[in-house]
Amino acid sequence: MSNPTPPTAATASPATRAEPAPATRPETAPAQRPETATPRRILVTSALPYANGPIHIGHLVEYIQTDIWVRFQKLRGNRCVYICADDTHGTAIMIRAGREGRSEVELIAQMSESHQADFAGFGIDFDHYGSTHCDENRQLCGEFWQAMRDQGLIVQRDVAQLYDPESNTFLADRFVRGTCPNCGAHNQPGDNCGPCGATYSPTDLIDPKSTLSGATPIVREAPHLFVQLEKLHGFLADWIDQSGALQSETANYLKGHFLAKELRDWDISRPAPYFGFEIPDAPGHFWYVWFDAPIGYIASTAQWCQAHGERLEDWWKSDQTEIHHFIGKDITYFHTLFWPGMLHAAGYQLPTKVHIHGFLNVGGEKMSKSTGTLVAAETYLRHADPSYLRYFYASKLGARVEDLDLGPEEFVDKINSDLVGKVVNLASRVGKFASRTGLAATYPEDGGLFAAAAAAGEEIAEAYEACEFARAMRRIMELADAANPFVERARPWDLNKDPDKLDELRDVCTVATNLFRQLAIYLAPVLPKLAEQCGQWLGDPIVRWDQSQTPLLGTAVQPFQRMMDRIPIEALHKMIEDSRNDDDTPTTDPAAQWNDSDQPLQAEPLAPEITIDEFAKVDLRIARIIEAEQVPEANKLLRLTLSLGGTERRQVFAGIKAAYTPEQLVGRLVVMVANLAPRKMRFGLSEGMVTAAGPGGAEVFLLGVDEGGLPGQRVH
Repeated sequence: MSNPTPPTAATASPATRAEPAPATRPETAPAQRPETATPRRILVTSALPYANGPIHIGHLVEYIQTDIWVRFQKLRGNRCVYICADDTHGTAIMIRAGREGRSEVELIAQMSESHQADFAGFGIDFDHYGSTHCDENRQLCGEFWQAMRDQGLIVQRDVAQLYDPESNTFLADRFVRGTCPNCGAHNQPGDNCGPCGATYSPTDLIDPKSTLSGATPIVREAPHLFVQLEKLHGFLADWIDQSGALQSETANYLKGHFLAKELRDWDISRPAPYFGFEIPDAPGHFWYVWFDAPIGYIASTAQWCQAHGERLEDWWKSDQTEIHHFIGKDITYFHTLFWPGMLHAAGYQLPTKVHIHGFLNVGGEKMSKSTGTLVAAETYLRHADPSYLRYFYASKLGARVEDLDLGPEEFVDKINSDLVGKVVNLASRVGKFASRTGLAATYPEDGGLFAAAAAAGEEIAEAYEACEFARAMRRIMELADAANPFVERARPWDLNKDPDKLDELRDVCTVATNLFRQLAIYLAPVLPKLAEQCGQWLGDPIVRWDQSQTPLLGTAVQPFQRMMDRIPIEALHKMIEDSRNDDDTPTTDPAAQWNDSDQPLQAEPLAPEITIDEFAKVDLRIARIIEAEQVPEANKLLRLTLSLGGTERRQVFAGIKAAYTPEQLVGRLVVMVANLAPRKMRFGLSEGMVTAAGPGGAEVFLLGVDEGGLPGQRVH
């Protein structure tokens, strides 16, 4: 079964080679460059999360999308730097800090720590994460401001604004609710009406109320500073029409709704009290948060440059650098009119591409706290593997501005079918045998499977480059569908029983392992954890896209560790239920009703702290006791035969004789340590351990398993 020439895309047989699909990258996508070309220099940003609340799964659409694209670029050998920061200024921050009795600086520091922990939990890997409340941003804001002053873009006018006489605060749009002046809908915000879509000024609302105090606001005039965007009309029209930086539907929207008429001046200042940067030449006035927030992209880049000995000019004032912004459609206006105008005025590099995505719906409806579908990042992490969400989003994301829908049933089916049933299953079915045989020195005959998958590499890469992640996932799953029947036909579990077929078993393992490795490489931008597990298993870290083109041969394979488990629909239902109750805080100690003693903990204190990686080495499995026998020669032991499902059996000697009779145990589900090294005893070989609690003797309590648990399932 050996082939002396390792297969590549060039050696695929005509009958089995996958023909690349015609290039379908969007008209505005940068041309794909081969990995042998000079690496591209790419700066990537996501919209800055506001420091007034936690990260939820709707926010994560953007950060996961961006992280996938960045990881892909790095795998392709490009120099790609991912920059982000917390957006920290504004009335909302000031008011929340006041309510909580702490300073704004204390609040934003705590929120930054929380946000970064949430992002890290989902494998989102920033090269630098900063804050808009920093000296670099203050300095850059001054530079941008002076440039716009020098070009005559700033004008001052008095503005009538709603003022809360009880809170002594001018009210931003979000802090006013009232009746829509256009359609009469009640409880609408101060800038636009949800039911009819009308836009208006807060002063136009009928019967307005302050959301801060409930008071009826009064109208006060205060001087505001404006950017005269109409003076940049010609530049913006040319950039939107000719730069190729925007999706076509976005460019057409801007041309039809904004550029077809005179551009309105942009109110860029707010009077005190306000948390932000005071305008140097307008004491008592502060830059509006949407002025300093995008400049935060540059400020965070400056901090990264200082830490790495780089020049900011090479990243923000060089046509050799690509700048890619990833944003949601709700902030299109700021990033496609205000921000390009600011960059142009200050002499900074304009975006190469603004990637705009839609919103996340759950079950076909907008996310809502009352329905439990507004799931916080930390709530999700308590219930499910973050890899699942990364893959689900990737399977839905395209280059167009389209909303995504997360249906719990579809989510579970896609994870269990695609990731567990197709991808991980390919490794699981040969993993135990491959660690025994190692990989063959030459690549065996596989019917052209490896060569076909290698040939698909550029097609998949083009899809990633164009942000057509859903297309990439479909193509990868087609490769998985082609690979799994090979293992099914070869039946390595049967070959393993025949000592004379070791070479044949090694060849089967070599093919299946390399087909899985190709999938792991192609999925690495989406599933970095799986790629890492694959690299550890095979002793060959996944670091380059072109590793998919050459098989791994002639090497030992580490003992196989389970990589991913199925997710039950109940986990999603529990997540939604917990999301409804996340804000519920008990007023009394919830443990008081049981009055549990601390004596057991005092008698046996907690062991020294370990890391999650150390704990992950212990493989706990559900097992069923199918036989239980007395051991006449032993005072404390029972001999148990455990089933892990199918034909997998383990013999275990357990010190539970004083607490249980054999008849009480047969058929019972228990938790066992399945990867404990076998121990030779005078009564026989003990191949694991069942878990139990209690001081010993008759006071031993086997850990049970709730109804629905199945033998072989891993305990997390």
